[in-house]
Amino acid sequence: MIDIRLDVDTIIVWVLVGLLAGALASRVAMGRDLGLFGDIIAGVIGAFLGGVLAGLLHIHFTIAGHPIVTEIIVAFVGAVILLFALRLLGFGRGK
Repeated sequence: MIDIRLDVDTIIVWVLVGLLAGALASRVAMGRDLGLFGDIIAGVIGAFLGGVLAGLLHIHFTIAGHPIVTEIIVAFVGAVILLFALRLLGFGRGK
């Protein structure tokens, strides 16, 4: 069973990792940013998607330094996959 602690510090880290990963991924996948909340949502969902895909494909890696760097990279890759999939479905063609 997975033990998830949901305190204020954890939520702040999720939001910051999601913001950074979503902002980078939206620039790569869409060519523009999605706004503050759009970047956070894309990053957090991308982190979940990246973590699930890494687990299913048995991909485990760590980068020297702080563990958050690895989490940001996994979230970035997941967010890019998410945004490319949304773009293929026709979302994000406005403006």
